[in-house]
Amino acid sequence: MSQYFEIHPENPQKRLIDQAVKIIRQGGVIVYPTDSCYALGCEIGNKGAMERIRRIRQVDKDHHFTLMCRDLSQVSNYAQLDNDAFRLIKSLTPGPYTFILKATKDVPRRLQHPKRRTIGVRIPDNQIALELTDALGEPIMSSTLILPDTDMPLTDPYQIRVLLEHEVDLVIDGGFCDIDPSTVIDMTQGRPEILRKGKGAIDWLELH
Repeated sequence: MSQYFEIHPENPQKRLIDQAVKIIRQGGVIVYPTDSCYALGCEIGNKGAMERIRRIRQVDKDHHFTLMCRDLSQVSNYAQLDNDAFRLIKSLTPGPYTFILKATKDVPRRLQHPKRRTIGVRIPDNQIALELTDALGEPIMSSTLILPDTDMPLTDPYQIRVLLEHEVDLVIDGGFCDIDPSTVIDMTQGRPEILRKGKGAIDWLELH
């Protein structure tokens, strides 16, 4: 049976954030809100927790996880940033964008795209997600919460609790989230390329 925390979306209770981080560090899988959809999250490098997320999502070993980061400093520990990528990410974050970048040597191979050696990174505009990553001291390894045989992410935390209470260790209720996922931007080929149009605007692309 999963735990269920109601956390204030603008002023998260530190006690509950700390308890959530403890669950992550103990190998737990959590559901938490972002500025786009709810996400499944676990500790970086925890193979068992990763496999649980894959089972919930019913995705294969090639599924691309995203690192949910607090700031650009965290991003730079796990992704290779040239000046152009740094400036673009700084201008668009925090916000509903996922950036595909070349992974650094600090990223375990099993988190990278198996052929391209890339990693997805995000800096969300959601206070709960940001405080979780801050308290954890590292990014949260994450995957959008879309259940098998569905096209749309779950947005109602109570419904998530009912459906996943035996599959995850914690559901964080931070209010309703959007149904649109993040916009995915490939930064590995020089010029930014939109791989998925989601919640984030792309009118800035005309300037590049």
